[in-house]
Amino acid sequence: MDKILEAVVMSSYPNNVKQGLVRRVIEAAKQPMDSEQCWSMLELSTKLYLTGDTKYKREIGKEVLEVYGHYHPEEFEEFFNVRFLLSLLQEGYGPLGKRSHYVLDYIQLGLQFVLESPSANSIFSLLRIEVLRKVCERPSPKQCAKISKLLSQHPQCIPTGKHQVLFCQQLIRCIGQFQCVSEGEEDIMEFLEQVNKVSGLLQRIWRAQTSAILPSLKELFTIISSTEEQEVPSNALASVVQFVPLELMDGVIRNLTNDDSITDVQMMTAIGRMIDWVSWPLGKNIDKWIIALLKGLAAVKKFSILIEVTLSKIEKVFSKLLYPIVREGALSVLQYMLLSFQHSHEAFHLLLPHIPRLVASLKKEDSNSATSSLEQLAELIHCMFFRFSGFPDLYEPVLEAVKALPIPNEDRIKHLLGQNAWTSQKNELACFYPRLASKSETGKIGLINLGNTCYMNSIIQSLFMASDFRHSVLNLTEGNSQPLMTKLQWLFAFLEHSQRPAISPESFLSASWPPWFTPGAQQDCSEYLKYLLDRLHEEEKTGKRIYQKLKESSLMSQAVEHHYLNKTLIEKMFGGKMMTKIRCLKCLNVSSREEAFTDLSLAFPPPDRHTRGSTSVLPVEEIGPQFIEPPENPSQLTGSPWIQRKAPVAGDPAVPPMPVETLGFQEPGEAADPLSGNAIGVDAAKDPLLAFGEEACAPKDSRSVPDLINYFLSPERLTAENKYHCEKCASLQDAEKVAELTEGPHYLILTLLRFSFNPRTMKRKKILDNVSIPVVLKLPVLVAPEKTEEVCWRGNDRAAPGSGFMSVVYDLCSVVVHSGISSESGHYYCYSRECTDTVPHGQPQDGAPKLASDKQLDFEIQWYLFNDTRVSFSSFESVSNVTSFFPKDTAYVLFYRQRPGRQSCPLHEALAEAGRLHGEPSLHKDLMEAISKDNILYLQEQEKEARNRAAYISTLPKSPLWWRDFDRDKDDDSSSGGCSPAAGGGGSGSFHGLVF
Repeated sequence: MDKILEAVVMSSYPNNVKQGLVRRVIEAAKQPMDSEQCWSMLELSTKLYLTGDTKYKREIGKEVLEVYGHYHPEEFEEFFNVRFLLSLLQEGYGPLGKRSHYVLDYIQLGLQFVLESPSANSIFSLLRIEVLRKVCERPSPKQCAKISKLLSQHPQCIPTGKHQVLFCQQLIRCIGQFQCVSEGEEDIMEFLEQVNKVSGLLQRIWRAQTSAILPSLKELFTIISSTEEQEVPSNALASVVQFVPLELMDGVIRNLTNDDSITDVQMMTAIGRMIDWVSWPLGKNIDKWIIALLKGLAAVKKFSILIEVTLSKIEKVFSKLLYPIVREGALSVLQYMLLSFQHSHEAFHLLLPHIPRLVASLKKEDSNSATSSLEQLAELIHCMFFRFSGFPDLYEPVLEAVKALPIPNEDRIKHLLGQNAWTSQKNELACFYPRLASKSETGKIGLINLGNTCYMNSIIQSLFMASDFRHSVLNLTEGNSQPLMTKLQWLFAFLEHSQRPAISPESFLSASWPPWFTPGAQQDCSEYLKYLLDRLHEEEKTGKRIYQKLKESSLMSQAVEHHYLNKTLIEKMFGGKMMTKIRCLKCLNVSSREEAFTDLSLAFPPPDRHTRGSTSVLPVEEIGPQFIEPPENPSQLTGSPWIQRKAPVAGDPAVPPMPVETLGFQEPGEAADPLSGNAIGVDAAKDPLLAFGEEACAPKDSRSVPDLINYFLSPERLTAENKYHCEKCASLQDAEKVAELTEGPHYLILTLLRFSFNPRTMKRKKILDNVSIPVVLKLPVLVAPEKTEEVCWRGNDRAAPGSGFMSVVYDLCSVVVHSGISSESGHYYCYSRECTDTVPHGQPQDGAPKLASDKQLDFEIQWYLFNDTRVSFSSFESVSNVTSFFPKDTAYVLFYRQRPGRQSCPLHEALAEAGRLHGEPSLHKDLMEAISKDNILYLQEQEKEARNRAAYISTLPKSPLWWRDFDRDKDDDSSSGGCSPAAGGGGSGSFHGLVF
C-alpha cells in the first residue's frame, strides 16, 4: 500500500484525480493490517511530511499520520519512540544541507497520540532537555515560535527546576536577536505574531512559576545594558516586559537603581534601549516601565544619565506620535521626559522644528486618538512656554500651530511642573535629607545668607519680584558699560532659571557693598537700597556721558544716541518728582524747588496725632498738599495746629484738599464715602474678603500707611528757631512748608522711619507701632494746569473738581519686614507678589487696559515669603497680621506698583505692555550657557551626595527630629528669628506658622 500511495503522489495526474486515489488509500488504512505494513506507511508519511517539496505532499503525509495514530496506536507508539525523536532533534531529517524545517511540527503532531502511552514520560524528559538545547542554539523567530507552540500545547515538555530559569533566560536571549528581515506588511505581521507566541510562552511559565520572573528580568537587563560592540538588541524584547506583573515594578526598579555593580554607562545604555521600545506595536505597559525607571534614576539623583538619555532620545519618542498604534505610550513617555527636564530649555527646543508638522498631521487624521493627543500635546507645550519663556522668535510658529487648541490655566501648569521635576521627586530616603535638598514647591529660589546679609537678600528678592524692573534688567545687552547692573542681571537670571534651591549672592554683595558697612554686622536694608539704586543710576549716567562723547566724535548713530540720552533705568522704574514749596506767612511769597526721589521716607506723627478722628487731627479727607493761610488773628494759632484755608495766592490753582486713600472693594456704581477715609462700599461682615480692606487693615488703635503719607504731605510750620529767611522780606519770618508730588514713580518705595535717635540714651530705638498696609493705595499727584484738560481720567484715576490733582492708583508688591528692636540687630525677610496688569487674552489694546477687579487683583495673585534660603507660599492675611502675632516683626520698606491709568505717563504703560507681550525676556548666550552649566553641576553634586548617602544616613539618629521644624511650624512659638549664615533666619522654631 505504501508503494501505491507513493506512486500516486509522485504521478503527474491532476490533483483532483490524485485526491480521489489518496482518499481510497486512507480509507483502507483504517482497516486492520500487519505491523510491517504499518511501519512502511508511517515511514512514507513521515518522509512526505518532513521533506515534501509542496504543501500538497505535506498535507497528505499529515493525514496519513493522523489516521495511523488514531487507528493503529500500538504500531504508532512503537514507531514514534525516544530514539527516533532524539535522532530527529539532533541530526535532523533528510539529506545533508537540506534538513527539514518541520521537525518540531512533526513532533507536535505525533505527541497527541502517545500522551497515554508508557513511553510518554520518557518522551517528555527528552523534549525538556532538547528544547533547552534548541533555544541555546539561537533559532530563528519562526523556529522559536514553533517551540513555543509545542510547549504551550504540551506544557509537560517545559523544562523544570533550574533548567526552567535557564530556559527562560535563553529564550529572552533569542528574542533579543530577533530581526524582521522583510519590510512587507504580511512579513511584518507574521514576525509580530511569532514574537507574540514566544513572549506568550514566557507569560505562561511566569504565571505557573513566579520565581522565574526576576532571574528572567535580570537577564533582560544584562542584554539591554551590554556595552560590547555587537548588534543592537531587538525591540522585540519589549514584548517580554509587557507580561511582567505591575506589582513587581517598584521592587524591580529599586533594585536596579540601587545596584552599585551597574555602571552609569550600562544604565544609560539600558534606559536608552528601553525608550526605543515605544516603537514596539504590541507592547502594553511599556511606557509605565520606562517612566518608572526614569523616576527611579531621579530619586537616586542619577541626573547625568537622565540628561544624556533625554537629549539623545526625545526626538525619536516625539516622532512616534505620528503612528496611532504606539501613540498613547509614546505620548506618556514624552510628557514625563519634557516635564521632568526643567533645568534647561534644551530638550524642549529640540522639538520646536517638528511640532507644527506633527500638529498638522494629527489634525488631518481627524480621529479620537489624534484629537486627544493634540489636546495633551498643547497642554504640554504651554507648560514648556511657561517654564522657558523669553524665546518669541522660536515659539511663534509653534504658537500659531496650537492657537486653536485649549490653553491650560496657570494652576494646572504649575501643578504639572511641580509634580514632575527631577529635583522634587520623592524617594524612601527623602526624610533623611534637609529640606533644601530640593527646590521650593513654589518654584522660586532663595538666597544664601553670607553672614548677617538678610538685609540685602530681602531687597534683592523685592527688586526681583518687581517684574517690570526684572524684565528690563534681564533684557540688557552685553557690553552695556554697567558692571554693577550686569552683576544684577546675572543674579536675576540665576534666580529665574537655576535648579538650585538657593544661590549665593556673594559676587553681587562684594560689588554693591557700601564702603562704610561693617562686614558681618547687621545693616539697615533701607540704607542699602538707597545706596544700590544710587550706584546703579550713577553708573548708567556715566555710561551715557561716555556715549555722548562718542557721539560728538561721530562714532554713534542717531538711534544709539536717542537710546542713551533717555532716562536711566532707575529713574524710569523708581524715579518720582516732588515739589517743595515754602510760603512766607507775612508777604505770602512762595519759593519752590522740584527734586527727584526714589523713595519716600515716612515719619511717624507725634503721639497726640496717632488716633484717627481725634480733635487734634484733621479728618483724612482734609489732609492734602495745601498751604495754610496766615491768620488775621494770631490767636487762631492756639488750640490747633490747623488753620482754616482761604483763597490761594494768585497764580496757584484752586486746589481743594485731596486725601491719600486706601481702596477696598466697591460694587459697580457705588462711590466711596468721602468722609470715611476708605473706599469700602459694602458691609465688611457680608464678605470675608473685605477683612483685607482698610477696615481690617487699620484698627482704631493703629496707624495706616495713608496716615503716614498724609502726615508727610501735610503743611509744616517754620517758626521760632526754624524760621524761614524770606528773600522778599529780607528777614527771618514765620513760614509754611509743604510737599507736593508732581510725578508718581512706576514703583513707589515707602520707607517707614521706625528707627529714631534718642539723644538721652545716644542710641537708635525702634518704633514698634503697628502700621496697617493697604493692598491698594491712591496717591494724590499734582498735574500742571496746562495739562489738566489733556489728562484722560481712566480706571480709578480721578481729580477733584476744578483741581490739578489726580489720584494715581498703586498696588502693593512687596513688604520688607524687620524682626527685632534695633537697626543694628534682628533679621529681615520679605513678602512679595508679582504685580502685573491683568488683561484678558486677546483683548484689544484700544485704550486703557481693562484691569481686573480689585478683588481679583488683590487676592488671586499669589504671595510668597522670602526668608533667605527658604521660599514658601504666603498670603496677604499673613502680611497684614504679622505684627499682631509678633510685635517685634514690623513692616519697614514697602514696594507699590503703579496701575496704568493716564495718558500723561506713557512710559509706565509701555513698560507694562512690554512685560505682557513678551513674558520673560531671553538671555544672551553667555548667560544662558553659564546657567545651564551650573544646573548640570548642581545635579551632579546632588548625584554625588546620593552616592554617599549610606554613610550619611548611618550617622543620623533613628528619629530625625533635628529637622522636623522645617516641615512643621509651631503655632505657639512667638520668638523672633535670628540671622546667621547657618540658619538664614529660618532655623527651627524661628517664626510662626503665619510667616512660613
